[in-house]
Amino acid sequence: MKKNLNSKIAAIVAVLVIFIYGIFGVPSGLSGKALEEAMTKHIHLGLDLRGGAHLILQVVVSEAVSAETDNTVARIQQDLKAANLSFSQVYKPDPAKPESVRIEGTTAAQASAIRTLLDNKYSGEYDVTGGGGDTSFALTMKPLVESALEEKTVQQAIETIRDRVDTLGVSEPVIQEYGLGKDEILVELPGISDLDRVKSIIQSTARLEIHAVVGGPYPDEQAALASVGGALPPDEQMVHGSGALATGSDADSVYVLQRVSIVAGSDFRSADPGTDQNGLRNVRFTLTNEAGDKFYDYTSANVGRSMAVVLGGRVREVATIKSAIRDSGEISGSFSSDEVEILSKMLRTGALPASLNYLEDRTVGASLGADSIREGVTAAIVGVLVVMAFMLVYYKSSGINADLALLLNLIILLGFMGFSGATLTLPGIAGVILTIGMGVDSNVLIFERIREEIRAGKAASAAVDQGFAHAWTTIFDTHVTTIVSAGILFLFGTGPVKGFAVTLTFGLAANLFTAVYVSRVIFEAHLNRMKTGEMVSI
Repeated sequence: MKKNLNSKIAAIVAVLVIFIYGIFGVPSGLSGKALEEAMTKHIHLGLDLRGGAHLILQVVVSEAVSAETDNTVARIQQDLKAANLSFSQVYKPDPAKPESVRIEGTTAAQASAIRTLLDNKYSGEYDVTGGGGDTSFALTMKPLVESALEEKTVQQAIETIRDRVDTLGVSEPVIQEYGLGKDEILVELPGISDLDRVKSIIQSTARLEIHAVVGGPYPDEQAALASVGGALPPDEQMVHGSGALATGSDADSVYVLQRVSIVAGSDFRSADPGTDQNGLRNVRFTLTNEAGDKFYDYTSANVGRSMAVVLGGRVREVATIKSAIRDSGEISGSFSSDEVEILSKMLRTGALPASLNYLEDRTVGASLGADSIREGVTAAIVGVLVVMAFMLVYYKSSGINADLALLLNLIILLGFMGFSGATLTLPGIAGVILTIGMGVDSNVLIFERIREEIRAGKAASAAVDQGFAHAWTTIFDTHVTTIVSAGILFLFGTGPVKGFAVTLTFGLAANLFTAVYVSRVIFEAHLNRMKTGEMVSI
């Protein structure tokens, strides 16, 4: 009995058209060059195929913890003063342990009130010790809070770097956590060959802060220490500065600054490059409302004193406060055109919560990418042709069935990548080749089962039905287990490994459709044309 296959054939043709559109879209022409351009536009090539910049960065998360406890020190000082509770100092006793804060110089009579204040306001984030007969208190950031802050710092760094990278116009950049190290970020920028420019953009994401100047400039750290009696107070720090912006010369100098910043990079709402009345390049900035109020309170109370712009842990400019400043101001000096652009972009997109260390930086040349594409595509084509030839020789006319299913499998796989925007990498090409192998394996299982049914004396249609029915369970099991493995690679792998996992998963999903559904429709169409009693050529 012949089967009506019109609806099934229409479904296969529709799938074929849809995924061809996913590969090429609507090309400008039918020439080889036009089709190649259309395919390149829809299927994005990874760093190893296209060439570009590769960097591995480590976020110094301890700086974010230190900045958070610096803010806590300032908040505790304000809270104690507002409650009229006396103390001599609130400080961080050990720079190597930025998660700890200490309060000293309280009175025994007020110890209970101070402990109550600390418990009410800070016990959610800190373990509070002291009180009773003790006149000193210690706050230590809770491990879970510290861990969450470190994780948040890495994510904020990724978002900030992505904002900066967007200014380079990179297509499909990879900016993500690097699973092989702690607090590390992987940055891959396909098509970017100027590594110095990339590094200058990312380096400019160093934290920007404005600090009160205690003293300076001094020629060296010894002179700076001598100015404060030989011992640096816990609420102060020494920061180096060089260049005309900070010192009026190219010599390195040292400043003594208040440790807690007046405003930090996250307090800036907008920034634009410009020039001052002297024709010098500057950056005009606007602060958030809360930061503007805090900046106004400070500047109105400290007219005539100095404050320092600290960028990337170095003093870049020292200015005298001439009048109260609320929510806008400017940073001027001997900036180059590139420096003023980079600084304004940095302030607009928000400063990093911590600085970065470069663990690895390199470029992949376009010629290497072209070689990888050529050799990878050659390997894929040779592999497909050899497999197709084997199927034709070993399975006779039924090998045509398997070859058609393989070609459709490749079209669906590439169409998937075009629609999803997935990036094709060199390991991804390996995933394509492995998919071809899995597709052949599925056809071998089906064809051998059909042969067994024919040897058992069953008619052609019954042998085909039983062959597909019995092979389906094995095919499904092998594909699902391999997809699970690919999913694990995607979750825990890095860029190239993820590329392999993506193409393998898409290919296996496509293979379930082509090996079982498409191949069966082709067999059934062939059976419709066969004479009664004629056997399948297999």
